[in-house]
Amino acid sequence: MTGRVGFDCEVLVIGGGIVGLSTAYAITRAAPGTRVVVLEKEPGPARHQTGHNSGVIHSGVYYRPGSLKARYAVRGSAEMVKFCAEYGIAHEVTGKLIVATRRDELPRLHALVQRGRENSIPVRELGPAQITEYEPQVRGLAAIQVGTTGVCDFGAVAKQLAESAEAAGASVRYGAEVTVIDRRPWGVAVRTAAGEVVRARVLVNCAGLQCDRVARLAGDDPGMRIVPFRGEYYELARPALVRGLVYPVPDPAFPFLGVHLTRGIDGAVHVGPNAVPALAREGYSWSAVRPGELAGTLGWPGSWRIARKHWRYGAGELHRSLSKRAFATAVRRLLPAVTDADLHPAAAGVRAQAVLRDGTLADDFLIRQTPRTVHILNAPSPAATASLPIGREVARRALAVLAAD
Repeated sequence: MTGRVGFDCEVLVIGGGIVGLSTAYAITRAAPGTRVVVLEKEPGPARHQTGHNSGVIHSGVYYRPGSLKARYAVRGSAEMVKFCAEYGIAHEVTGKLIVATRRDELPRLHALVQRGRENSIPVRELGPAQITEYEPQVRGLAAIQVGTTGVCDFGAVAKQLAESAEAAGASVRYGAEVTVIDRRPWGVAVRTAAGEVVRARVLVNCAGLQCDRVARLAGDDPGMRIVPFRGEYYELARPALVRGLVYPVPDPAFPFLGVHLTRGIDGAVHVGPNAVPALAREGYSWSAVRPGELAGTLGWPGSWRIARKHWRYGAGELHRSLSKRAFATAVRRLLPAVTDADLHPAAAGVRAQAVLRDGTLADDFLIRQTPRTVHILNAPSPAATASLPIGREVARRALAVLAAD
């Protein structure tokens, strides 16, 4: 069965976050006339990871040279600035400082300088006096200034991607939660919670926090589980303390960047996030608990291996989650003038972190292809920055399946 008869679309995308919508957008650009349907369970786009992040356009300085994260972030950051400018979406290229506050961080800071150069990213090394030229209230032993980092409204980007894809003929359907997937040699049929059936020749899984569940619905063993980590933020009551973006030196053992300060496009300064296990896939607070999802996390061997290996790190994150004083103490390493009273609670986000069975935190974007299906199984930060190149790569794979029919 290779013709168009009987199919509602050629490509069906599950997930209306920035990666799913970028994929739909890319398909309509690369192969005009290809019928694309996007199914999103929420009432609008970008309701989870895309709409709950810090809005940073990452430069790519952190990521291993040659990795998908490095290649797509470097390319994607420039493309994201161009996309925002083209469509009048609020954005600014601010640059950022990565600041070492302890001597044991200096080798890691120097390693980032080298990594930036290998990724063709302009990096400037700063001493203590030069740090205060950029950020008068920030203190550190040394820093690097990365000029290509910026901020934007990724929710507005996702909305524009949806509108552009729809203008080119795609159908984006909200309130459409996929509950059944039936994959056959000729294609895929899905059923939504409302009973709608959609038949396609290729399925693209961009379900983010639910991507491993969708993979299993399709009959595939993803070889990983999404372990949700909640990132909690505060807003700075005195935003004038910070001019732009200020980051600590990250620990290379973790995919988290540490508590940082981010001046957004609205002028507000967000502080965070920390990283604590969420008790639900979409658990934006400690009170959000889904016993079935929590049991799934606890039943995955990789979860326990992470806990055993990194319990000290996790205990520190948990302490900062439960104590604003402890959080403020961590911030004062970078910004000594901050007081507990300067921190006002802000909206949290949840990171969809892929964890392998052996407890390894997937370090790179993870795209896997099975018959008639493309799964995006690990796309946390910097996926929003990298969303345009990721979308093109996923589109390329989906269109290759169509071309082979």
